[in-house]
Amino acid sequence: MTAPNPRDTDVAVPVDAPASAADPDETVLSRPYRALSVGVVSVVLLIAFEATAVGTAMPVAARELDGVPLYAFAFSGYFTTSLFGMVLSGQWSDRRGPLGPLTWGIASFAAGLLLAGTAGAMWLFILGRAVQGFGGGLVIVALYVIVGRAYPERLRPAIMAAFAASWVVPSIVGPLASGAVTEHIGWRWVFLGIPVLVVFPLALALPQIRRLASGPVSADTDAPASAGRRRIRLALAISFGAGFLQYAAQDLRWASLLPGALGVALLVPAVLGLLPRGTYRAARGLPSVVLLRGVAAGSFIAAESFVPLMLVTQRGLSPTLAGFSLAAGGGTWALGSWVQSRPRLEPYRERLMTLGMVLVAAAIAAAPSVLIDAVPAWTVAVAWAFGCFGMGLVISSTSVLLLQLSAPSEAGTNSAALQISDGLSNVLLLAAGGAAFAALGGGTVSHAATETTASHPAAFVAVFLPMAAVALAGAWVAARVRPAK
Repeated sequence: MTAPNPRDTDVAVPVDAPASAADPDETVLSRPYRALSVGVVSVVLLIAFEATAVGTAMPVAARELDGVPLYAFAFSGYFTTSLFGMVLSGQWSDRRGPLGPLTWGIASFAAGLLLAGTAGAMWLFILGRAVQGFGGGLVIVALYVIVGRAYPERLRPAIMAAFAASWVVPSIVGPLASGAVTEHIGWRWVFLGIPVLVVFPLALALPQIRRLASGPVSADTDAPASAGRRRIRLALAISFGAGFLQYAAQDLRWASLLPGALGVALLVPAVLGLLPRGTYRAARGLPSVVLLRGVAAGSFIAAESFVPLMLVTQRGLSPTLAGFSLAAGGGTWALGSWVQSRPRLEPYRERLMTLGMVLVAAAIAAAPSVLIDAVPAWTVAVAWAFGCFGMGLVISSTSVLLLQLSAPSEAGTNSAALQISDGLSNVLLLAAGGAAFAALGGGTVSHAATETTASHPAAFVAVFLPMAAVALAGAWVAARVRPAK
């Protein structure tokens, strides 16, 4: 995986949604919600396995496909297409309900995995990741709409915490399994094996979604139709603009100025049209919630994407150990999400989010210390555990605040805005990090028997330290997430 938006659009929580008449003693595992909760959490579990397993296999895949210089594209390609998927999913969910985008999103996600797993060249691999991203964008917004429609407000922090907790097992098992498969069978099977997880969540969740969260809020869909089409056009612009910028950042030549300028020309008006007014200046309330989500997710994911590559190429760790260095983070992320869900801590949510961003900044800044041989490689694992705890505090809190600040008819649009901020920040910061990495000697492959690269350590420092500064700026944004009184 927003707030009052100045643009009129059509979203929906059914007027007779069961969430409105929930028993105060019910939990997310009470009978009315049990099957739905298990189903949607299983969907998140699928995404979690993909993220942890694929991240471990990525350095080997890029090396075998002679694509280390394009390493960042394998991540940003996912996020670029997900931007369009998010907006489409918001409009689709608002007009027809979240069932369609969730189903087609999972199907696209699985198709992208199959394409990446059978790729014979890096560009085909990146294309597969792009197809995955489109599906992921459809799924994540549909899940937010489902939560907003099917669960009462008091249960939403708990289901968000359950989403975070579903990363624990994949974070521990995923890197070990992926590393073992990569080393002994081949990296392709990491991608080809994940789609089998699709069947269970679909079979369990879809009937409950039809019952609890299907259909538009009202039959009045004529007025928002033109606004919806405009948002789709802006979503295409933001995706193409992000793609052009990513290309320009990776190909550091004068000729790249043209696609870079075109990317900016497409991105700026699209971002202003799709995000809440005042997001870029951290206006209080919803705009700051949306901005904080991007700052937190972008800085953290951009840094995390380079952790396995740094450990494999600079410290000689196996893919299994490099991936396992991130494993503890799944548990601490879930712990942070659980902490923010405690009712008695609700008055202190802003302080928790500020603390979370400070922990994220410290973790990112500490990661490149392992480039010094005297520093134990496990230092990254410890630092990342603290950073993930901070992310658990922040990411789940932005999701909760988004739903609190959104009217039922704005849930899909605002959820899409939150995810656009998340995905766009990932793309832009990965582009910036990838450009700095390439400019300072990253990705110069050596085909020696050791299968290491000749990347200069400074290339990794140029990725991590700027991302730590971005995360630290997020601590200031976190103090502005509540509307002014």
